[in-house]
Amino acid sequence: MKNLVISASLSLDERISYWVKYFNNLNYNVLNYPKKINENNFLEIYPSIYRDFLESIIKADTLFIMNEDRNGVKGYIGSAVYAELCFAIAQNLIYDKNIEIYLYQMPSVEVSCYNEIKLWLELDKIKIWNN
Repeated sequence: MKNLVISASLSLDERISYWVKYFNNLNYNVLNYPKKINENNFLEIYPSIYRDFLESIIKADTLFIMNEDRNGVKGYIGSAVYAELCFAIAQNLIYDKNIEIYLYQMPSVEVSCYNEIKLWLELDKIKIWNN
């Protein structure tokens, strides 16, 4: 069973639930995915939660970038998701990890990291999910 982490915009929480079930049905072990954080102590707990999320990526066999459409932008990727994607790529490049990295779909040119995504696709460091 492969270990998988879902990286996504937290505002898409209903779709995150869908994808967690989807991957569980494909016999993936979903290690982590974005979860709501209590706003009352957000600043206190966010660093440890984000550290745990990044550590999950280190343990993952697969990182799934759930870049669904958001606010009229096709294949939206925000700054936190892009950072997580880069973190996984860095693990592969520097530490010879073999984390498979998949995007749900190609982002539109409106997405700020479009050119970098296109480059990593051309270099075969990331792929588009086809299942």
